[in-house]
Formats: sequence, structure tokens, C-alpha cells
Amino acid sequence: MAINLSKGQKVDLTKTNAGLDAILAGLGWDTNRYDGGHDFDLDVSIFMTGASGQVETDTDFVFYNNPQDAAGSVIYSGDNRTGEGEGDDESVNITLSKVPANIQKISFTVTIHEADARGQNFGQVSNAYIRIVNVANNEELIRYDLGEDYSIETAIVVGELYRHGGEWKFAAIGSGFQGGLEALCRNFGLSV
Repeated sequence: MAINLSKGQKVDLTKTNAGLDAILAGLGWDTNRYDGGHDFDLDVSIFMTGASGQVETDTDFVFYNNPQDAAGSVIYSGDNRTGEGEGDDESVNITLSKVPANIQKISFTVTIHEADARGQNFGQVSNAYIRIVNVANNEELIRYDLGEDYSIETAIVVGELYRHGGEWKFAAIGSGFQGGLEALCRNFGLSV
């Protein structure tokens, strides 16, 4: 049975799931009624950071134009441009044993493509979540449902996997940003 997290909560991932290696991070959302004439295109991006909290090489920024890191430890499933349908809208496969030793944190973010030009923000998005699934048995281990308290944000750091004492943990972040993907890139030390 999955552990449901609230914003700010942290939970052991590998310590309580011995032998866990291949996981899937599934992210999903729905859009509220919106009459702006544009579809919503939400995008998942993954920032793999070292001890400094910054992305050390461009290949550690995984997104639709760079669907996996150099080690092949984090693989992005691809861009779902509408978010229609049930279940995960986009997903990321992670093989924990392949994550390079210098990577301390894997942050999962969601941005709204061309949010400013389209007049869109996360106040118009509902039922957003991230879930962590054990690929070996398809068991959902962790789920974090984001609240709908984002009114002007165009980017969100949803959650993060991080190393702690030789184990992997997961933290429910839910931190909103204005400025979309560009603001997130600057936050994680990338120049755009």
C-alpha cells in the first residue's frame, strides 16, 4: 500500500524496500475549465544535482530534448502535450544502481510550456500528483498529491529523490516558481 505524503514530508525509499533498484516516477494532472483558446502543455523536467545543489553537466538535465542522462540512469518517457486521459501523463524510469556517485539529488519538476504567452498558470491545473512505483512488481510505494494553492506559478518542483546515509529517500516538495523552465534552470545552476 502506498504511503501518501503531504508537502514537506520525507520518507525512506530503499531502506524500507530492500533490493529496490528500478523505479518509475509517474506524474499526472488535469486542467480546469479554461477559455483562453490554447491547450495546456505541461512538461516534466529532471534536474540531477551534486553536493552543491547545482547541475554539474548539461546531460544531468533530463527533459524532452535530452531524454536521458549520460549514464542511462534516468530516462524520460516523452512529452504528453495534452494531459488527456487517466493515469500518469508523463513518467520517468530510474535505475538507482546506475545513478552516478556524484549525484546527490534527483528533482522532478513540472512546467507549463509557453505559460506567459498563453496566459496560463498552475492555478488552472488540478489533481496534480507524483507517484513512485517499484517496476519489479508494479507496486505504488509513494504518492504525493499537490494541493491547488498555486495561483501565479508556472513551474513547480514536485518532489525529489535524494541520498542519505547510503540509502535513497523521497521528499514531497511542492515549491512553486514564476518564470517557468528558465527560472528553474537558473535555480539549479544552468544558464539559459
